[in-house]
Amino acid sequence: MVKGIGVDIIEIQRIQRSIDSFGERLLGRIFTPGEIAYCMGKYNVFQHFAARFAAKEALSKAISTGLRGEFSWRDIEVVNDSLGKPTIVLHGPLRQKLANLTIMLSISHSDTHVIAFVVMEEQ
Repeated sequence: MVKGIGVDIIEIQRIQRSIDSFGERLLGRIFTPGEIAYCMGKYNVFQHFAARFAAKEALSKAISTGLRGEFSWRDIEVVNDSLGKPTIVLHGPLRQKLANLTIMLSISHSDTHVIAFVVMEEQ
């Protein structure tokens, strides 16, 4: 049974401007060390940061509470499996809260935008 869906679209340039303006402070607040290392190793750094940001936003919409209170941006980590498929790994209180759900993530991008779509199903 579907328990939540969420979608987010973002301009890659918006993420680039934010990172250029706030640098390490922003990266450390939003992204895990693993996400930062992954994105920094890519040719199009900002596209990959935008994809992870959009995925986190899409999940926050799927859980219908947003990222406030007991949850933080870094409680949501986007990782890629051995074939490159993006998946979500949860940390902190969010991991326990959503333990009984399967979270599916799809990400797509153009030259200028990234979109992420999340579906949560009860196991």
